[in-house]
Amino acid sequence: MSAGNIESAKIIIDGKEYLAPVFCGSEGERAIDMMKFRAQTGYITYDDGYGNTGSCTSGITFIDGEKGILRYRGYPIEELAARSNFIESAYLVIYGRLPNSKELEDFRNNILVNAGIHEGLRNSFAGFPPSAHPMAVLSAMLNALGCYHPELSSNNRKQDLENFDKTATVLISKVRALAAMSYRFRQGFPVIYPKRGYNYCENFLHMMFSMPGEDTQVHPDIAKVLDILLLLHLDHEQNCSTSTVRMVGSGGANLFASVSAGVCALWGPMHGGANQAVIEMLTEIEATGDDGSKFVQRAKTGEVRLMGFGHRVYKNYDPRAKILREQCHKVVDTLGAGDPLLKIAHRLEDIALNDEYFQKRNLYPNVDFYSGIILRALGIPLNMFPVIFAMGRMPGWIAQWHEMASRPGGKIHRPRQIYTGECIKKFVPLMERE
Repeated sequence: MSAGNIESAKIIIDGKEYLAPVFCGSEGERAIDMMKFRAQTGYITYDDGYGNTGSCTSGITFIDGEKGILRYRGYPIEELAARSNFIESAYLVIYGRLPNSKELEDFRNNILVNAGIHEGLRNSFAGFPPSAHPMAVLSAMLNALGCYHPELSSNNRKQDLENFDKTATVLISKVRALAAMSYRFRQGFPVIYPKRGYNYCENFLHMMFSMPGEDTQVHPDIAKVLDILLLLHLDHEQNCSTSTVRMVGSGGANLFASVSAGVCALWGPMHGGANQAVIEMLTEIEATGDDGSKFVQRAKTGEVRLMGFGHRVYKNYDPRAKILREQCHKVVDTLGAGDPLLKIAHRLEDIALNDEYFQKRNLYPNVDFYSGIILRALGIPLNMFPVIFAMGRMPGWIAQWHEMASRPGGKIHRPRQIYTGECIKKFVPLMERE
């Protein structure tokens, strides 16, 4: 029977047949609807890591890992990277369409005017020790930010949705300011405020690295590379942090609390910390005097892991990596040509792209490999790498929360489990346990 004619899947348990509805997504992905399966059979499905479980339907991002396809709202990532920018693409992801000139101007202006941080919130930075990781600070400050906007963080779903437009621009604007401030407080530097006339990424670099009294100019080409990097991280389907945002929001939590939880999920080294692991690997290689060749041989034998190569979703070349590869070479030629780590990275890239071992296994350099190199060349400290990732992913989290929160009759996310502990035991009083 052809896929187009399948209307249900037959499942046989203990000789009894059950029918489960089958439906297709707009790109032809097929799914079996198991929502009533437990009620009908008493069974649940087991899928460790949810690798074959669709937790929702979504119209935001489409990925075909086998073909190396990534689209936001139907637009190929290659076209957006070439013709759009982070703020315009953020509007697209959040609202489902490209803005006209007036809408885009208003969106940009709202982001600019919301860049300021309340003095009380700014003072909260002093409560963190200098050793605090910027991701811990960012998560805490985003959650605290909601306290300064009670009308936007009511946990009343109707009210939070009515104020969604303002909340979106507040978060996109202030995550940039909070990120820069977390770095400067750690360094003991004074806060730098955004500058009119600068775009989103120019202002971030300005707030990160400028000093009072200095007329520091941000090179537009360097800011453009950062803009593309953020654009490529805008959204990526139901990954760990995005699923976390939707799960927290499904309980009725406001957008500030939900994205704060997303930051915590992103912090993990297997998720948002992957590009940091790339630089740590390069540092380890450089310390041994290797140019990368010996490390590759050790990776082939399984002795070490080659970070920044391959992807769980993409079984082909990650389309984001293809775009960042060109940008990576540009920024390295401009800023980091003398960096020994970047020379090793170039050697690893050359081996992976031309070695049959990697080609057969589709172990191409991924987005984390190139983003780590770019951020190092830009002078971004290693512990700030996942913070930059969070800035890029913020509009995607916002869009995903809104999509989840806007659906009538939405359910709180509550996965089942298979219990493997001990069976019923008799309680022994304390006196008898001696």
